[in-house]
Amino acid sequence: MAAEAQNALTDYKVVDDAIPAPLTDRKGDPEAGRAIVANRQVGLCLLCHTGPFPEERFQGDLAPDLRGAGGRWNEGQLRLRIVDSSRIVKDTIMPSFYRIDGFHRVAPAFRGKPILSAQQIEDVVAFLQTLKDQP
Repeated sequence: MAAEAQNALTDYKVVDDAIPAPLTDRKGDPEAGRAIVANRQVGLCLLCHTGPFPEERFQGDLAPDLRGAGGRWNEGQLRLRIVDSSRIVKDTIMPSFYRIDGFHRVAPAFRGKPILSAQQIEDVVAFLQTLKDQP
């Protein structure tokens, strides 16, 4: 039961192209968010995106550069893009990082679990909000 409660998703409301309210009561930590984005075992963001990570080799070029993300989108828009980008672009290749249903061929160890926790989402949003400069 404890594992099920830990994997339960926080309810959120989509308004237009955003999730305006944070998923947690705790403010996002930009440093923790940067670590998630740069970590190839957690967020896998750099598989498709490039960004201000000079220490990371082999950054992706399939998706927008993360530099300037905080200038292009507001906090709520960033949150929705990370939570479930398919709400914006139906056939996106970007994973829904905070969704647990509607998937096919999910490894048993990952069934019923979001890729990122609500706090991790908030941390990534906080980091992306710091990226105001365009590439």
